[in-house]
Amino acid sequence: MATKQRIAPAYQVRTEPALVRWFLITIAVGFLTIFVVLPLVVVFTEAFSKGIGAYLAALSDPEALSAIRLTLTVAVISVGLNLVFGVIAAWAIAKFEFPGKVFLITLIDLPFSVSPVISGLVFVLLFGAQGYFGTWLMEHGVQILFAVPGIALATTFVTFPFVARELIPLMQEQGTQEEEAAISLGASGLRTFLRVTIPNIKWGILYGVLLCNARAMGEFGAVSVVSGHIRGETNTMPLLVEILYNEYQFVASFAIASLLAFLALVTLIVKTVLESHLEEGQTASDD
Repeated sequence: MATKQRIAPAYQVRTEPALVRWFLITIAVGFLTIFVVLPLVVVFTEAFSKGIGAYLAALSDPEALSAIRLTLTVAVISVGLNLVFGVIAAWAIAKFEFPGKVFLITLIDLPFSVSPVISGLVFVLLFGAQGYFGTWLMEHGVQILFAVPGIALATTFVTFPFVARELIPLMQEQGTQEEEAAISLGASGLRTFLRVTIPNIKWGILYGVLLCNARAMGEFGAVSVVSGHIRGETNTMPLLVEILYNEYQFVASFAIASLLAFLALVTLIVKTVLESHLEEGQTASDD
C-alpha cells in the first residue's frame, strides 16, 4: 500500500491590508513631493520667471562663468585624486591582510562624521597665515588658502570616501581567485590589475566617480571656509548662489541653482543605470 506524502504548501508572502499599504505609499509620495519635487519645481520656475533671455544672461555673466569654470576645475581635481586613492585603498583593504587595516577603514569613513565646516577650519589651521605651515608658505610665495589649491584640498577631503567605499565591498565579494589564476599563468601584477581587476570593478568605479563628482560640485561648507569669497576668483557655484540670493538677484541666483539641480537629476538617472549594471554583474558572478 503506497503511503501518501503530504506536500508542503508553497510559501505565501503575507502583505499588509490594502488600506495600510495605500496609507504608507501616500505618506512616502507626499514626503518626497514636499521635500524633493516641489523644491526642484520652485528652482526652475524662479530661474525662468523673467524669461529665457534673463536666464541666459545670468549664466553668461562673467562672474557666473568664473564660478562654473572653478567648480568644474575643482571637481576634476578632486575626482581624479579620489579615483586614484579609492582604487589603491580598496585594493589594499580587499586583497591583503595587514596591521592597521581596521584603522584605515575608519579613516576612510572619517569625512562622513566630520562637519564640512570643521574640515575647512582644519585646512585654515594648517595653511593659514597663523597656521602650522603658513609662515613657510608665505616665505616661499605659495598660496593655498583663498585659491584653487585650498578649495581643491577641502573638496577632496569631504569626497574621498565615495570611490573607496563603493569599491571595497565589491572587491571583497569578488575575492582573489581570478587574480591568482592570472598570476599563476605568468601575468605580471600590473597586467593582472589592468586586464582582470579593472574590468571586474569598472561599474563600481563609475558609480563611485559619479557620486564623488556630484558631491564635489555641490560642496558648500568646507569650500566656504577656505575660499575667501573673492568675487570672480574663488567663488564656486554653490557659493555664488548664496551671494546672489543675499543681494536680491533672485533670477541669477536660481539660474545658477538650476544648473546644480540639473546635475542632481542627471546624477539620479546615471546612478539608476549604473546600479542596474552592478546588479547584473553581481548576478553573473553568483551564477
